[in-house]
Amino acid sequence: MAGEFDLIARYFSWPAHSDSVNLSVGDDAALLDISPNHQLTVSVDTLVPGVHFPVNTSPYDVGHKALSVNVSDIAAMGGEPRWFTLALTLPTYDTDWLKGFSDGLHAAAESYGVDLIGGDTTRGPQTISIQIMGETPVSQALRRSAGQMGDILYTTATTGDAAAGLAIYLEQLPKLSAPQQYCLDRLNRPTARVAESRVIRDYANACIDVSDGLLQDLSHILKASGCGAIIYTDQVQFSPALKQLHDPQQCLSFALTGGDDYELLFSVPQVKSKAFEQAMQQSGYTYQAIGKLTANSGLIRDRQGNPLTATGFQHF
Repeated sequence: MAGEFDLIARYFSWPAHSDSVNLSVGDDAALLDISPNHQLTVSVDTLVPGVHFPVNTSPYDVGHKALSVNVSDIAAMGGEPRWFTLALTLPTYDTDWLKGFSDGLHAAAESYGVDLIGGDTTRGPQTISIQIMGETPVSQALRRSAGQMGDILYTTATTGDAAAGLAIYLEQLPKLSAPQQYCLDRLNRPTARVAESRVIRDYANACIDVSDGLLQDLSHILKASGCGAIIYTDQVQFSPALKQLHDPQQCLSFALTGGDDYELLFSVPQVKSKAFEQAMQQSGYTYQAIGKLTANSGLIRDRQGNPLTATGFQHF
């Protein structure tokens, strides 16, 4: 069955009419040439209950996550988030839900320094669509297509916690331990890595945020860049909480194929890797090297040459 990206490529990838369209459909965000110094960076995401968040997630967390996952797309391009619009469809006028949702949305907007500038509301099955707009310094935008053979692959922080959080939610436990609550919070309130992106854009070639699973999202970089990859599965690091909850093999499965972490996955030329790591350390940001890009287009392997299947979340 054709997937989400096949659908987009087949039906909605049209040639641009305007010379201002620097980058169109197919990346984390579009890039529009509007000034000599910055490119307008635009993306939109829709969240649906039962698909993007559990149906009984608190409205505060829904609002916070709805904006954070959109801001993450701007961070993945090396941009600065500035403004957003909200299209909200609701089955009923529920004041309690709206208050919680508004509070979570506002808290996220304050933390990222972005402004709500308009939108639309209507009645129907609940959906939340946010269009995020930002600015990216000219020549510093991070594209999926810019990866080069030999680049070192990095991620910010760790992945796998959100997938573990979803598993915890599905168990419907009456009481959660501290590690379980940590993972559930990572699912419900991801952090868009805007601050880290300001360092990354000075060194990286390609970048994407991890929303559908690390291997699956990596495959988009590989396809766009014409590269393959080796993942150092024996070096992938996990959060202390995840390590307390699961054995190493399950941790690795969550880290490579689980989604919803919204960490950045990016490639840095080997000649810049030492300077990049020093800059991240000086800024106090957490990162890890997980592999490298190779010449074998589209193929993902471990150190022993075993293929790694790029599985992850599929919308279709």
